[in-house]
Amino acid sequence: MHVLVATDAQYVLDDIIAALGTPETSFTVCRDGRDVTAAVTQRTPDVAVLDLQVGSMGAMAVTMNLRLDESGGRMPHVPVVMLLDRTADVHLARRSGAEGWLVKPIDSLRLRRAVSEIRAGGTWHESASPVMQNS
Repeated sequence: MHVLVATDAQYVLDDIIAALGTPETSFTVCRDGRDVTAAVTQRTPDVAVLDLQVGSMGAMAVTMNLRLDESGGRMPHVPVVMLLDRTADVHLARRSGAEGWLVKPIDSLRLRRAVSEIRAGGTWHESASPVMQNS
């Protein structure tokens, strides 16, 4: 599995790698959301894990950009798990077209489950009290 991670917070990156890292997993890390399109062009990830707050272009803007490029035929579909700061940010994830989201702090089990569901073609939606919806 190849995972694209967009975050500028080292602790978030550490948590993601700890949760998803296996000998069969590779990572591309973008510390600036503006670098995601170029990273996807170089190697399409199986899933993108995007932090809501990343410098000048966070997860919502990155996801919307990916969806626009996809709809224009310029890029393949990239499944997205968005890492939210608070429950009130759920509307941002919905509007951007993310397949899933988690409210931070994240833990390994929830992130692995979310990625697994999304890679299988489902969704993972979480609020303050985790409620998962699979399609």
